[in-house]
Amino acid sequence: MTNHADWAARLESDRPVLVTGAAGFIGFFLAEKLLRAGLKVVGIDNLNPYYDPKLKQARLDLLSQYPGFAFEKLDLADRAGLGALFDRHGFRHVVNLAAQAGVRHSIENPHAYLEANLTGFLNILEECRRARVAHLVYASSSSVYGGNRKLPFSVHDSVDHPVSFYAATKKAGELMAHSYSHLYGVPATGLRFFTVYGPWGRPDMAIFIFTRALLAGEPIKVFNHGEMERDFTYVDDIVEGVARLLPMAPAPDPDFDTLSPDPGTSWAPHRIFNIGNSRPEKLMEMIAILEELTGREAAKEFLDMQPGDVPATYADVADLETAVGFRPATPLREGLTRFVNWYRDYYRV
Repeated sequence: MTNHADWAARLESDRPVLVTGAAGFIGFFLAEKLLRAGLKVVGIDNLNPYYDPKLKQARLDLLSQYPGFAFEKLDLADRAGLGALFDRHGFRHVVNLAAQAGVRHSIENPHAYLEANLTGFLNILEECRRARVAHLVYASSSSVYGGNRKLPFSVHDSVDHPVSFYAATKKAGELMAHSYSHLYGVPATGLRFFTVYGPWGRPDMAIFIFTRALLAGEPIKVFNHGEMERDFTYVDDIVEGVARLLPMAPAPDPDFDTLSPDPGTSWAPHRIFNIGNSRPEKLMEMIAILEELTGREAAKEFLDMQPGDVPATYADVADLETAVGFRPATPLREGLTRFVNWYRDYYRV
């Protein structure tokens, strides 16, 4: 039986791991986890101003304290720059977390999502093909489940009805990766993240927005009149799942049935996993915990559902648990406590 706790020992320690989006929220935590395990990491990021670049730089400043970390400011759309980077470092393991995130922003600026999530990801796939990497792990999203109403969301369900352009680009990324696994044997694993939160989180996410408003005495906007549920997943649980999967390149499924194809597996070396807490939490309960932790009661503006949004998310993580012996389990109150403590400290509130 595989000892999943020794994931770092099963990676080639003489070769650095490439982490794209290393100045981002999840990328920062993953890079730090790899570095603490004694691995070398090359991080790239374009440091775009989608949200406060100073927060991204502060994350990089922390990573730069590790001697095994090297950073290069690079956009995935830069084919020549990306090719030169692969040539210099001979990557065997690649984690692609760079993306244009945000459901609502994709409605206002769809071209940014095309360039980052499709053109940029194609360049990553091409370099992984050319370098014959041992494993590409890439970020997908729970948003691909779109119009699905059967809960919990399973990787074995069809996901053909996206309700935002962001979701469409993430689904397209899964299909692009599968095609490279089939055509060129690139071992690739797609990870559908469910509402990731925690210290150093993204300022465009609800928990960050609500905490800032509560501490500033400002009202908060509550969409769908509070009738929302989210599978809030603490960032440490996300990166634990990524780290355990990294040395486990997928193999073709010998039992794949082309007459009754299973979306969660393939005849190619490609797999999809959910990483979520498997516990949908009511939006109003999350707000109540934040009110308690900040000592403030929010003035709430109840609004209709936003375009591209869904009423509930809920991850089935049975496949992840079978594969790596781990399932996220950080309770929401514990994770929110850590976030609010970080927020107060970082912003000196």
